[in-house]
Amino acid sequence: MQRIPSLYVAASDIHGRGVFTHSPIPEGTLLEICPAIIIPEAEVAIIHKTILHDYYFLWGDAQKEAAIVLGFGSIYNHSDIPNARYIMDYEQQSMDFFATRDIEAGEEIVVNYRDDNDSQSPLWFQEK
Repeated sequence: MQRIPSLYVAASDIHGRGVFTHSPIPEGTLLEICPAIIIPEAEVAIIHKTILHDYYFLWGDAQKEAAIVLGFGSIYNHSDIPNARYIMDYEQQSMDFFATRDIEAGEEIVVNYRDDNDSQSPLWFQEK
């Protein structure tokens, strides 16, 4: 796992906890490389019966597997106006987070969980 040293987890006004920075971060900075635990397609339904339902990501080329992302990966909150993005690295089984604009000290780091072409559908953790 690789993470810039200014990141920390704290209470969030968005939802429970979130990831913040105590130092400014320039646009384009690699924030964190988070290892992923891959859940096979046959076991994905089990997640919906657990607290992990709110923390998993669909995974794989067909998006039929799931992943629990370690590090701070599953704690970054959603925003329709993100200041960061993630890239799923299927080969390395990691999720890589990058700043999409300059981020100020004390600011929460947020990502958009939706597909770029789907800005209105409910998010999986809102579908309970």
